[in-house]
Amino acid sequence: MTKSAEREADGQVDNSTSPLEELRGELGNYVGARAQHLADSVGDKLTSFSMPSTNGDGSGILSLGKRVLNGENPVKAVVSEKAKGAKDKVVGGVKDAVGGGDGTAGDTKVTNMVEVIDIGRPLRFVYDHWTQFEEFGSFAKGVSDVTMSDEVESDWKLKVAFSNRNWKATVQEQVPDERIVWDSEGDRATTHGAISFHELTPDLTRVVVVVEYRPSGFFEKTGNLWRAQGRRLRLDLKHFQRYVTLTDEEPEGWRGEIRDSEVVRTHEEALEEEDADAGADADTDDEYDDEEEAGEDAADEDEEYAEDDEDDT
Repeated sequence: MTKSAEREADGQVDNSTSPLEELRGELGNYVGARAQHLADSVGDKLTSFSMPSTNGDGSGILSLGKRVLNGENPVKAVVSEKAKGAKDKVVGGVKDAVGGGDGTAGDTKVTNMVEVIDIGRPLRFVYDHWTQFEEFGSFAKGVSDVTMSDEVESDWKLKVAFSNRNWKATVQEQVPDERIVWDSEGDRATTHGAISFHELTPDLTRVVVVVEYRPSGFFEKTGNLWRAQGRRLRLDLKHFQRYVTLTDEEPEGWRGEIRDSEVVRTHEEALEEEDADAGADADTDDEYDDEEEAGEDAADEDEEYAEDDEDDT
């Protein structure tokens, strides 16, 4: 018996509901059930995917809620918030590794750089060219300008990417034809370094550079992670090698000596000593030549006396 017949039998005839309307109602119930099932499924997936971090103040959840209320797809909103959280975590990790971007020193380790290069020029020629700091801008790519305050201190202007950096360098020790030790302090980093010169042959000089580099700015620290400064030093040494090897210009190097950041022998005093030593060597050579000549004359005389004795006999 149909529902209509049952209602008629009970005396409750309902003429307001047609079979078509009943079919529509059943379909609506079915669609509602499927929608609830899909919603539950999506909820389970979102739960397994995990919600974005609240950052301790609920900001992640609030941001997600605003995006959903504005009509954004819930799944896309969750994925986007998770990606944003991962990005923030990576950036935070980098800042922690390099000590932040506020210019403080942090706990960044010192970068040690060691470079060795051989130059086909005499030792003095190479050394004298290196002491001409104001000429570095002509071969070093990153050096814009160098100004000598005095024999010990100098101001350097460097170009790093799209920004400029200023450095003040102080020579701690300088021994002609042997080595130079310096300290420098800049806007975003400090260095302590030494360069030594070694004669391999009369026309071949080895140059060894050792630098301790301590960055303090965010940009420098990030570059430090990738050893950018070491590559810059290596490239500038190659530029110096090319410059010294191809030039025929005799350098007017600084021949003074520095100990503990104090000039203990000036350039003029060093030249006078060199001239005096050269004169002494020349006198010694002349004396040796005179003695050798006198010895040869004596030998000739002895030979003549011997010949005369033979003739008398």
